[in-house]
Amino acid sequence: MLKVTHSRPEQEEHVAGELQAKKIAFLATDGVEQVEYTEPRKAVEEAGATTHLVSLEASEIQGFNHLDKGDKFPVDKTASEASVDDYDGLVLPGGVANPDFLRNDKDAVQFVRSFFEAGKPVASICHGAWTLVEADVVKGRTLTSWPSIRTDIENAGGAWVDEEVHTDRGLVTSRKPDDLPAFNAKIIEEFAEGAHPEQAEALASTERR
Repeated sequence: MLKVTHSRPEQEEHVAGELQAKKIAFLATDGVEQVEYTEPRKAVEEAGATTHLVSLEASEIQGFNHLDKGDKFPVDKTASEASVDDYDGLVLPGGVANPDFLRNDKDAVQFVRSFFEAGKPVASICHGAWTLVEADVVKGRTLTSWPSIRTDIENAGGAWVDEEVHTDRGLVTSRKPDDLPAFNAKIIEEFAEGAHPEQAEALASTERR
């Protein structure tokens, strides 16, 4: 008898409840690429995590499907009131306008940097890396992003690679929506592992130089 086996996508190989008791922040504002927000949030929630949308104002944000308006999403906390102590990890979705607004807000930038200082895992996809650059946390790290941000990353002291997902000491990065299956699988893995002391150590080492 012929034995038939079925392989499962990587993102489905995680155990249900793997992120039970974990709380993950999603930092985004108007112009966020909708699928880069909704799909990772769905993935970590299905793995058992509680999620919060953190943004610049306590209202709602406008999602976009590339250049077309998508849905609106209610904000749970503002960046000025959110604390890294309340979360186990951070996700930075992309979209061109979204990170451009975020990197001009000092509370949002400090919120991002605080995760690195605390050694907690951070994930960024597509244009989300702009906020990492503004937070001055890419020096000495290897990451990926939407290709047009490569120069910004390299000018900030980081090394850029063209990979669907790359992990560097608790920092997970991907290039675009097509990378979401690999991105979602990896962020669940990193969030499940918890704090990464080497995340904070890497930041501290660059500050001493």
